[in-house]
This record gives sequence, C-alpha cells and structure tokens, in this order.
Amino acid sequence: MQPVPDHGEHSYKGSGKLTGKVALVTGADSGIGKAVAIAFAREGADVVVSYLSEDEDAQDTVKWVEDAGRKAIAVAGDIKSEQHCILLVKRTVEGLGGIDILVNNAAFQRTYADIADITAEEWDETFRTNIYAPFFLAKAAVTHLKPGSAIINTTSIQSRQPSPQLLAYASTKGAISNFTAGLAEMLAEKGIRVNAVAPGPIWTPLIPSTMPAEKAAKFGQNTLIGRAGQPAELAGAYVLLASDLGSYMTGAVVPVTGGEIMI
Repeated sequence: MQPVPDHGEHSYKGSGKLTGKVALVTGADSGIGKAVAIAFAREGADVVVSYLSEDEDAQDTVKWVEDAGRKAIAVAGDIKSEQHCILLVKRTVEGLGGIDILVNNAAFQRTYADIADITAEEWDETFRTNIYAPFFLAKAAVTHLKPGSAIINTTSIQSRQPSPQLLAYASTKGAISNFTAGLAEMLAEKGIRVNAVAPGPIWTPLIPSTMPAEKAAKFGQNTLIGRAGQPAELAGAYVLLASDLGSYMTGAVVPVTGGEIMI
C-alpha cells in the first residue's frame, strides 16, 4: 500500500495497562487489528493473532508482539466457520493460559452500485464474516472469560451513515452495534464488559482493494480533520476499552471518525 499504513510500530508507547492479560484479536495481520495487537503487547498482553491466510503479514505482527517481550500465537483460518472460532478460543486458552480480551475486528467488504449485482453468496459471506463470527467467538469465549474481562467489537461510522455502495457491509456494522448493546446487557451480571469502536475512514487494505484508485486517493478528505486515519490512531480506543481505564464502560460505541458525527 502507498502510503504504507502506520500501525504504531515506531510510535506506540505502552505503560503496563494490560500487564498479564491474554488477548485474541481477529484480523490481526493488517490494518486496525495489527495496530491493536502491537498496542496490546506494548501494554503487557500476550496476543493470539487470528488471520485468514496472509502468513507473511501475520508473522510480521507476531514479530512486533514478541519484540515487545510478549508471547504471540498466529492462527490461520476462516472465522466464517463456527468450528474454527471454537478452535481459536481453544488455542488461546491452551497456548497462553486463558483469555481476558476478545477483539472481534476482522471484516469483509465489497462495493456495488446496484443491489441487483449483489448475490446471495456475497451477502452471506459479508454477514458470516462480520457478524456471525463475533457471535461464534463470543459464544466460545464466554465460558473462559472472568469478571473484569472485555469483548470489543469493531463497528463503523457506516452503522449510522451507511453508504449505498456498501449496502451489505454497512448492514453488518449496524448489526454489530446492536449486538454489542444486547450482549453487554446479557453479560453484565458476569462482570464481562462489551463495547465497540466505530472507525471512520481508516487507511487499511480494505480500502485500495475494494475502491477504484481515484476514489481511494481521496479517501477521508471529507472529514473535519481532512484526511484518512491511520490504524495506529485507533489503538488507544481499544486499549481504553480493554483496560481498567474503561472499567465503567459497557454497551458503549466509541467513535474514532476524524470528526464524522455519530449522534
């Protein structure tokens, strides 16, 4: 990608906010997930790097986690499969001794100008990746999560301001926000907090891979800040929600949108 995204490799400084914690982060090979994995490691957490098939990218994330002095396990596979989601949680618990933080971040999107061009298979793939997988993973993780644990979902500005060309993707992001609120109520008595981060236009591989080049070049320029955000600029929100700094937050959606309004 040009320019190369900033995942915080050379900028994020930790201060022990997640010392001794274990986190499972989906889509951690690139983009927001990679930035979150790096930040969590520098805050003291061991990390499972969940990814689809991008081995080289995932191993780069592992390197940054290990450079921070933490343990990392990379697990490839398709989170559309409930069995794989169960395996991910099992690998986390067995490999790192438990699970304290689940970050449901991996996502799938494509752009379409006409609803007639969206196949049932495309719709199904988007929903299974973006909303079925968080359900599968939360269901598998909850029996291992202790009071004080956190589930963090990645929703989007699209949940409030849907773009027509992202009909399927935006629909799933609305579902994720609702899922977050309902699950927060369901798990409150167990002491498990459930929140979401709503990114605005962030410079990740999803953008050049799903948008025409001329549109990608202007991506994010309509925000109040006037540019796309970098993945590293999201990391602090996830650290807040995963740590004791967010101990009185559950059922919340934290917007990191460059000034796009979510009210």
